[in-house]
Amino acid sequence: MMNTKSIREFMNHHYRHFNAATVVDAAKAYENHLAGGGKMFVTLAGAMSTAELGISLAEMIRQDKIHGISCTGANLEEDIYNLVAHNHYERIPNYRDLTPEMELDLLKRNLNRVTDTCIPEEEAMRKIWRIMEEEWLEAESKGERCFPHEYFYRAIKKGKFVQHYQIDPKNSWMVAAAEKNIPIYVPGWEDSTLGNMYASYCLEKRVKNVHTVRSGIEYMMHLADWYTETTSGKCSLGFFQIGGGIAGDFPICVVPMLEKDLSRNPKLWGYFCQISDSTTSYGSYSGAVPNEKITWAKLGVDTPKYVIESDATIVAPLIFAYVLGG
Repeated sequence: MMNTKSIREFMNHHYRHFNAATVVDAAKAYENHLAGGGKMFVTLAGAMSTAELGISLAEMIRQDKIHGISCTGANLEEDIYNLVAHNHYERIPNYRDLTPEMELDLLKRNLNRVTDTCIPEEEAMRKIWRIMEEEWLEAESKGERCFPHEYFYRAIKKGKFVQHYQIDPKNSWMVAAAEKNIPIYVPGWEDSTLGNMYASYCLEKRVKNVHTVRSGIEYMMHLADWYTETTSGKCSLGFFQIGGGIAGDFPICVVPMLEKDLSRNPKLWGYFCQISDSTTSYGSYSGAVPNEKITWAKLGVDTPKYVIESDATIVAPLIFAYVLGG
């Protein structure tokens, strides 16, 4: 168990300027948002699950510091891959020096590289495929339809992964999320490994009803109702964005949709922080400064706003440790 209080003291003492100061400011504002009765929504882009963010993220979920998540299909499944195949992963410290021939050799060994980490196809992906296939086919036989994350929740709660555990399940954010039953939104799930597999099953008619897995439009509809319910009364929902892309773009636009398309007069997001190495530039959404979101009816003039231009694998665990150490 990491000493979060010591990390907090270290950051308060050393992180006084520039990006470092913003890290502390964002962490303090995160705390203040929760202390004021607010809740927090986190988005996961990139390959944060393969980077083992679950070590800190899971504890944030368990301690009710996170109340909803949007993530890519890759992050959804890769947390489980790490849970059941961790001992078979290979790390390649000199990944920048790999030649095309060396990359081809990894392919022949069924190792799928994510920066310096290789995910083993047989031990991770195919092991999970078999379990998820059971869940899809069982749901179809009963005429049930579920979201992508709900099939994982079902398998976790049935204990289908337990015999395969290769890390402590307390370091799996998906296990923590399933235990808390927090909502997860997975836009563009079909571009993930499991999404590709599901599409192939539909093409082969092994799954006869393509809608056995519920769609992104249905995710947006669910998010609209959940956001409205969560922010009723005095509760405000904050937005903590790790990286850019669809994981963040999809959920943040629920507020203008509620206002402009449904005339529901929603609250704006009550806190905003993005950790990204995307350079601020013309036309870049991931690199846009937070004030641009005011024009899109996502954030308000007085919304606490922070952009930390750094590597999220370094910064996110520090902020989580800071909040947990309070």
